[in-house]
Amino acid sequence: MSARRNPTITVDGVEYLRIPIKTHIVTDQDDIVEVVERYSKDQRKPGDMIVVSESVTAITQGRAIPEDRIKIGLLAKILWRFVRKVPYGVGLRSPATMQCAINETGSLLIISAAIIGALGKLIGRKGDFYRIAGMQAATIDGAHTSPVPPYDKCVILGPRDPDKVASRIRDKVGCEAAIMDINDIGGSWVLGASSGVDKKKLERIMVDNPQGQGNELTPVVLVRKNKQ
Repeated sequence: MSARRNPTITVDGVEYLRIPIKTHIVTDQDDIVEVVERYSKDQRKPGDMIVVSESVTAITQGRAIPEDRIKIGLLAKILWRFVRKVPYGVGLRSPATMQCAINETGSLLIISAAIIGALGKLIGRKGDFYRIAGMQAATIDGAHTSPVPPYDKCVILGPRDPDKVASRIRDKVGCEAAIMDINDIGGSWVLGASSGVDKKKLERIMVDNPQGQGNELTPVVLVRKNKQ
């Protein structure tokens, strides 16, 4: 864990320890369930929760696409300019990520999201584009978001079936699990979880991103209640 990140956090009067676990550079030849089992087995305890990075989960599903292989159409070339800049990454404000969003969700939904998003801006409301476009569009990470080769030159799509993946992890290792999208500026979202996870509480526990946003290679975190 980076020296600037506190390993503990208190939520609703309970202190939680977050233990980042380092792995190898994961590829599409890996099974994320096996990765979690292998690297956490010497540290996890009964009652722990397991958090897994959404981008690494997606990578194991073959959803990291080299930017130079993405064929960008006219619609993507037009629409990307209308997406607002966000402080935590590229989002869909690039031709490549916009094309991936169109490929994932369909052009009609993206056009609808763009129109509703533009109308929302006129009345001072933000975020309508991503709300309409949905999770698969909102969780796309642009190339150069990751500092880890070869993914620094890839667009990484959102993971497929995150609830199912989390349930598979729980069934394998015996700990509740969640797939999360977290950034360094207070964004913390559970994309999928096994049935015993309190999603809103877990988002608060992980809000300061103990995994890190750089080249820490800690895509797995154990979350453990500290004894009082």
